[in-house]
This record gives sequence, C-alpha cells and structure tokens, in this order.
Amino acid sequence: MNWDLSCVFKNTDEMDKKILALKQDVSKFKALYKDKLKSLDNEAFLSILKQYEEFICVLSDIYSYAYLCFSTDTTKGAFLSQTEQKCKSIEEELLFFELEFCSLDDEKSKEFASFCKEYEYYLNDLLKNKKHNLGYEAEKVALYMQSSGKDAFCRLFEESLSRVKYNFEDKKLSQEEILSKLSSADRTIRKQAAKSLTKGLKKNINLLAFILNTIKLDHKNRIELRGYESVMAPRNNANKISQKSVDSLIKASEDSFYIVQEYYEEKRKLLNLKELKDYDRYAPIGLDKNYSFDEAKKIVLDSFKSFSTTFYDIAKRAFDEKWIDIMPGKNKQSGAFSCSMSHNSHPFVLLNFTNKQRDVFTLAHELGHSIHQLLSYNVSFLNQHTPLTTAETASVFAEMLVFDSVKQSLNKKEKKALIASKLEDIFATLYRQINFTTFEKALHEKDGEFSVEELNELWMRENAKTFGKSIKLTKNYAYWWSYISHFIHTPFYCYSYSYAQLLVLALYGLHKSGKCENFLDIYIKFLSSGGSASPKELVGMFGFDIDDELFWQIGINEIKKMLEEFKSL
Repeated sequence: MNWDLSCVFKNTDEMDKKILALKQDVSKFKALYKDKLKSLDNEAFLSILKQYEEFICVLSDIYSYAYLCFSTDTTKGAFLSQTEQKCKSIEEELLFFELEFCSLDDEKSKEFASFCKEYEYYLNDLLKNKKHNLGYEAEKVALYMQSSGKDAFCRLFEESLSRVKYNFEDKKLSQEEILSKLSSADRTIRKQAAKSLTKGLKKNINLLAFILNTIKLDHKNRIELRGYESVMAPRNNANKISQKSVDSLIKASEDSFYIVQEYYEEKRKLLNLKELKDYDRYAPIGLDKNYSFDEAKKIVLDSFKSFSTTFYDIAKRAFDEKWIDIMPGKNKQSGAFSCSMSHNSHPFVLLNFTNKQRDVFTLAHELGHSIHQLLSYNVSFLNQHTPLTTAETASVFAEMLVFDSVKQSLNKKEKKALIASKLEDIFATLYRQINFTTFEKALHEKDGEFSVEELNELWMRENAKTFGKSIKLTKNYAYWWSYISHFIHTPFYCYSYSYAQLLVLALYGLHKSGKCENFLDIYIKFLSSGGSASPKELVGMFGFDIDDELFWQIGINEIKKMLEEFKSL
C-alpha cells in the first residue's frame, strides 16, 4: 500500500499554483494590516487573526506535501529545498503579525485575547513569551540566517555521518545496519559491531565534537540574545511546562535507576554471562516472531476496537483511505512517522514494515499519533499542534494496548521474551533519555568548548549512573555521544520522551485499574484538545499534578509491575 496525497495536492504543479496565489494574498494582507493592529476593534482583529491562521494552515500543507514526496523518494532533495525557500519568503511576509500583537499595550492585547475565546490560550502564550522576542528586523535576519547558521551545522552533521561506512566481515555497513548488529543473538557479532561503530565514529570525532561545540555556542547566544533565564528554558517554554516539572521528572527517574540495574542483573543470568557489557544490552531473549502485514493490521484493529470505537474507526479509515505508505522501497526514507496536516485532509503515516514483531508495535504507535492528530482537528489550527511532552500520549498508549493483546496469545517462553523487549524499549525511552538530558545540562551549563576527552568523560559519568554495576561500560562506549542527532538538531529534546513515557504509563495504569469510570471520555477529550491547553491543565483532567514528584512514581510503579511479571516467568 502506498499513500494517496491527492487530497492535499493532485501534483506539484497544483502546489506551485497554490504557492503563487498564497504569496499574492499574503502580500496584500501585510500591506493592509502591518502597523495597523492597534487601530482595530475586537471583531476586526478576530477576522484578520482567522485570515492569518488560514495562511499558516496552507503553508503547513505545502511544507508537509513537499516533505512527504521527499520521504518516499529521497532523490527529491532539491525539490524539497526549493519549496522550503519559497515558503520561507512567505513566512517573512507574515512575521509582523505575532510580533506586532505582542508589542501592543497590555490592555489592548489582553482585550483581544479575551474576546477571541477560541484563540485565547494561543494569544496568551504569545504574550507570556513576548519578552524573548527580538525586533522585526532582527527576527527577519534570524529567519534567513538560520539556513546558513545552526541549520547548516545540522546538515553537516547528518551528511558527515551518512557518509561513514563501518567495516564488518568484509562488508561496509551504514550506521543503521551496524547498530542493528547490536541486537544479534551472537555475542561475537555484537562485540565486533561495537568496535566497528566506535572505529567509524573516531575517524570523524574531531569534526563531530566541533559541531556539538558550535551548537552549544549557538544555544548560548540565543539564550543571551532572547533573555532566557536558563539553558533549558527555551525547550521548557516550547513544551509548555515548568522547570519544576522537569526537575521532578529527572529526580524520580534517577531515584529509580535500580529498576534498570535489577533487570540487567536478571538478564545476565538468563544469558549465562559472567559480566554484561554495553554491547550486550539488546541481546535477544528468545526468538523474534514474524508477522505478515495483514496479521499486524488485524492485531492493531482488534486491540483498538476492544478499547475504543473512536480509535478503531480512525485506524480503519487510515487503511481504507490509503493514509499509509507501508513497505520499504528504493530511495525511501528509513524509520517511521505520522505527519499531521490541516483540517482540509488527514494525517499520513510512513512505515518500513519488515514483518518483525517490532513492526507491529510501530504500526500501532504511528496510528496512535494519527488518531491524536485527527482528533486535535477539533480545535483551531493555531491550537492544533501539541507540545512534545504530550505529543506521544496516544502513540505510546496504543503500543500498550497492542502489547497487552499480543501477550495474551503467547506461551510462557514467548511472553518472557516479549516483556523483556518491552522493558528495554521503556528503558530506552525513559532512562536513556534522562541520561541524555543530564549530559546536555552539564554540557551547556559550563562555559567554553569541551575537548573530545572531556565529552567522553562526561558521557561515561552520566551513563554509569543508570547501569551501576549491572553493566560494564567499555572504552569504546565513551565515543557514542557523537552520533546522537537530537543533541545537534534540538537541544534538550530528549526529556520529552521520558516525560511522555511515564505520563502514558500512569494513564494506562489508571485505565487498567478501573478506578476512573469515565476514563475513556476524559481521554478522548484530552486528545481532542490538541495544544489548546497546557500539559498541566490537560493531565489535570485525570486528577494528576505533573509538578508533583509523586505523579511520576505512578508510572514508575507500572514498570516495577512489569519487571516482577518478567521475573515470575
């Protein structure tokens, strides 16, 4: 199955015509309203706010369409780049609107926000963060310089790593291929893969360290220019959460590192090894079951149907209406994602299905995103997009639904292997991302450049906290900070994964307990709210407080239950 993009644009010619028409409309909009917001009454402001929203909506569809075309044929990089440049020139014309709204006197801006009820959260959020805005000309420069500044180093990072080939048994493998060897049942292969990965990284280590130090400096400059109070503040603002909430998440996670250590000690015994090393972390326990796509589809739909007809109906639409591009293909992008669109169409899902058990969960995960995205179309486009902290809520929840469903059909040995795999997924999503976050925090809070040796030392120190004596970290592992792309693309992105994982485990535990009779109604309302309220308000619907460290303990207790079930088998 390949997706059908015709509901967005029939072809690139139609997209180009839309870009031309949009550019003309936006130019007229700017000519009419730039420097005029202060003279508008409430009704007039609401009217042009809706015009602005529609422009942003169309721009989003153009960006997404170009990216979707590129993702199934990565030879279309020039087309994607040209489209992005055309869109950037239109963005520049719209740049004045939010800046001018934020520059209004407090009484006028609050009056507008109060009148525009549907957009009140969005407008108040702009006002809350207006102290970090630069002037119009400075913001214009920042918009255009981004492609030759930070974005250029992000591209250098990706292109440099993509060119690295790793020697393995007389073959030259890509990074994705060599990393997959770390999940081999053969310890010799795992060890050899770890050495090969390190050797390939070391050839480029000075360049990779320079790029990370440059991103560090860029982040520092942005914080100082925009007046943020801490290195994590820009990401926290984007995620709509407080530093207190992040700190309580980190503390609760670090206090429960013993769960990871207890699991790996159990795994060491199962693998009959004297010592578990870093390259043994993903050694399989048992065999990986294979599933056809039709089997995966049935498992996911049945799991969703048993939970919610809303989940089932949307997922069935995704299959019936060709929202999904399923199989690997020549020049197709690796990985998986769900791309949210405007209310004029629907989300699109990219997969690379290879019949593995993990692919069944990936299908559920991405359809969970699509369900969340489609439900969020109920709010206005400017309120539609969720911050990273809640964006994974439906996707991880969907995985848990499928996990419980698959587990019921397995024998004791298969069930133990499945739970082991799930625990390791949770460790990667939760504890590993906390390591990444504390590594970044220490990196960005210290002035000056870090040498390769200092980066290695910092990386080993933070990872050792998680594993304790349960895993021996080899000298090779010290260099593995250098391929983590989130450090380059989006500083402090990683704690969002941890946040989402514990949030979902808490919500799923509440659902399984039966203590919340109207859980499903609240959950659908939660998902349908998109980004129209803060994570604190949204999670508060269930009676939880994300600023309270005890909240995170609810999710951690679910992991402990899973570990106990694993040990009992």
